[in-house]
Amino acid sequence: MLWIPGGSFRMGSDAHYPEEPPARVVEVSGFWMSPTTVTNMDFARFVEQTGYVTVAERPLDPRDFPGAPQENLAPGSMVFTGTPGPVDLRHLSQWWTWTPGACWRSPQGPKSDVAHLGNHPVVHVAHEDAAAYAAWAGQGLPTEAQWERAARGGLDGATYVWGDEPEAPGERLAHHWHGDFPWRADAGYGTTAPVDSYPANGYGLFHMAGNVWEWTDDWYVEARFSDSSPCCAPRDPRGGSAEESLDPRQPQFRVPRKVIKGGSFLCADSYCMRYRPAARRPQMIDTGMSHIGFRCVGTDA
Repeated sequence: MLWIPGGSFRMGSDAHYPEEPPARVVEVSGFWMSPTTVTNMDFARFVEQTGYVTVAERPLDPRDFPGAPQENLAPGSMVFTGTPGPVDLRHLSQWWTWTPGACWRSPQGPKSDVAHLGNHPVVHVAHEDAAAYAAWAGQGLPTEAQWERAARGGLDGATYVWGDEPEAPGERLAHHWHGDFPWRADAGYGTTAPVDSYPANGYGLFHMAGNVWEWTDDWYVEARFSDSSPCCAPRDPRGGSAEESLDPRQPQFRVPRKVIKGGSFLCADSYCMRYRPAARRPQMIDTGMSHIGFRCVGTDA
C-alpha cells in the first residue's frame, strides 16, 4: 500500500454535473491505499481461501422481486453490450443487459471466463462483496473523501487526475471511452484494461480515472454538504444514512445506494465525462456491473 498524506483539499466541483457541487474544503487524515484496484487474480485467491459466493452468484428469492419474470430470477448481473449503431443516449437500457450467469468469474456471461484477465480489475462485485474482500485482507473500503483526496494526487482543484487540460490527441492518460459511444470503440478501448497499464498519478496510484468505477463506503445523498455539516473526513463529511440514500425518483426500489467514484472504460465525453476526481454516482448496494470494481485502504488497527 502507498501512504496518502493528510491535509485539506477542495472536494467536489461547481463546473460539471449536478451531483458534484458545491466545491468545498475538506480535511483528511493520512491513510494507506492500494496502488491498484483489486484484480481477478486477487479475488480468486480470496474465493479459494474462503469459499465466498458473490451476490451475483446467489439464487434470487422471488418474494424479493414480486412480478419479475421467471427468467430474471436466475443469478446474474448487468453486462455492457455495445449497440449496432448510434442510439438515443437518454436510454441506457439499450446497452445494458441483464445476463443470467454473469459474475466476476464469467464477466460476459456463462461462456466467458477470466483466464487471460488475471491482472484486470475484478468486476460484477456488489458492495457487500467488496467489503467482504477488504475485511478478509485486514483492510477497508475508502470513504468518498479519502478516495477523492487520493485521486487528486496532490493537484488540488484540478479537473483531471493529471491536471486541468484534457488528453491531447494520441495521449493515453485515462482508460475511458474513445470512439463513438456506445457502438464503436477505438482499438484498445471499450473494455477493461490491466490495473497498472496507464500512468500513475502524483501519489503513485493507477487508474484513479477510468477503467472501472470504484466502491466507496459512504452512503449516497443528493446534496453532499450543507452550511452546517462538519467537514472532518476521513469519515463521511456529510453524514447520511442508508435511508437517506434511497432513490426518491424510484420509491419502488428500497435498495440503499453507496457512492462510486472514478468513472470507467464506458465514460465517453459525449455522454458521461465522469473520469474526474470530483465525479460521483450512486450505485445500489446489491448490484454489481461489468464496469464496477474497488480498491482498499488500510485500517487503523
